[in-house]
Amino acid sequence: MTNTISRLDDAARAAWLYYIGGNTQEEIAGKMNISRQSVQRLVSMAISERLIKVRLDHPIANCMELASRLQEKHALDYTEVMPSDPGAASDGSGLAQAGAAALEKYLRSTKPQIIALGTGRALKAIIDQLVSIDCAQHKIVSLSGNIVPDGSVSFYNVIFNIADTVTARCFPMSLPIIATSRKERELLHNQVMIKKPLKLAAKANVAFVGIGDLGPEAPLHLDGFISKRELEKLQKAGAVGDIAGWAFDSNGELIEGIINHRVASAPIPPREKCRVIALASGTRKVQAIKAALKGGLINGLITDEITAKALL
Repeated sequence: MTNTISRLDDAARAAWLYYIGGNTQEEIAGKMNISRQSVQRLVSMAISERLIKVRLDHPIANCMELASRLQEKHALDYTEVMPSDPGAASDGSGLAQAGAAALEKYLRSTKPQIIALGTGRALKAIIDQLVSIDCAQHKIVSLSGNIVPDGSVSFYNVIFNIADTVTARCFPMSLPIIATSRKERELLHNQVMIKKPLKLAAKANVAFVGIGDLGPEAPLHLDGFISKRELEKLQKAGAVGDIAGWAFDSNGELIEGIINHRVASAPIPPREKCRVIALASGTRKVQAIKAALKGGLINGLITDEITAKALL
């Protein structure tokens, strides 16, 4: 007993000198007249015996706590919360950097991956942050079409942008985001050149998606994919957000009809087999993010501090 107490005293002394006093292990060894290896063992003992309580005095500590709480509350596989300045409007750069870092981890993996990408402003911002990476072992597939109603290429479709930076096989979805009818969607999906991306998307290891809100400034409407009348119908049916064009209600359930029977995007990959990471922030999107979490449409989230607090 006396021996154990003495060892704990030594462990506490070594830990204090190391963590509080700022001494090196070499300096502690000289002060306690023991070997450097003994110092390492004593510091390890202080940790294992829970003699040390760490308080991280840095803004990122709050973000880490928020991420942990979000992850536990919503059973998420991946969570990242970025600091936000309450006195300034967010430009989304923090989210873009975090998203790019997360995407780069997959791109640098030596194990072949199928990486699915949604569309939208948040995803485009990620791609703008990427550095050149040679990763020919991977396949990158678009979840959504890249054609807008007037026949031009969508500015926020990212599959072509990433092909300029990343050396990997890229599979675009040469479709409108929303077809004119259910029949047209079926005809388009039966094309040989479309079947391959659809199959790849269903087998994706990870997917990065944005979450759009369906309020007055809904991106789907502002970007010309749906009419004002269709937006109003969606709102009346209880729709609060969309992922790759798929509109969902406050429970995270896909809305029947209106536009979902015409959405030409690939289905959101199954969360049982795929990590679906959403990048979304802002008070306007809180309701949509909550719904996506509640319905299990996503199992990963990159957001900012203010949004995380609202979600909790």
